[in-house]
Amino acid sequence: MNRYPAPDINDLPEDIKAKVLEVQAKAGFVPNVFLALARRPAEWRAFFAYHDALMLKEEGSLTKGDREMIVTTTSAANHCLYCVVAHGAILRIYEKKPLVADQVAVNHHKADISPRQKAMLDFAMKVCLNSHEVSDDDFAPLHAHGFSDEDIWDIAAITAFFGLSNRMASFSNMQPNPEFYLMGRVPKAKPA
Repeated sequence: MNRYPAPDINDLPEDIKAKVLEVQAKAGFVPNVFLALARRPAEWRAFFAYHDALMLKEEGSLTKGDREMIVTTTSAANHCLYCVVAHGAILRIYEKKPLVADQVAVNHHKADISPRQKAMLDFAMKVCLNSHEVSDDDFAPLHAHGFSDEDIWDIAAITAFFGLSNRMASFSNMQPNPEFYLMGRVPKAKPA
């Protein structure tokens, strides 16, 4: 279904192959994005370096769930099937709420999330859809919920980075792995 065939894992540069195999060992499958973007190794390295800098960072007050919530919500606004499904799965796991990804993807104002998270997503959506309209007035509600200026930068950076990701996934017709659809909804099978 992808417009650009993914390379064979055995044909990848060793550093990329090692990372893909590490992800496969942890997840039990290789998310399609890892192979789809590997067709251009330099871009793959840059993409995942920035992804990891944003999504795995330990500083600031954004939780892993908050970060995935931003991705899921803004990816839905960008009509990116791959990112909504994949990051929605991760969001369900981090938040331990099987319904939350569907809720924020459709309407975060009606989702079972905190007022702090709603303020975060209001700002993320403004960055996503109307970044040219962001003003100093947009910072006060975030500060009132305890977000620092660095946290606000993170919200905007995650939104912007996944805007790029959404567009790459959509134009290339990248499809979500079937495994993502049940993650966080159905209990994981325990090894016998």
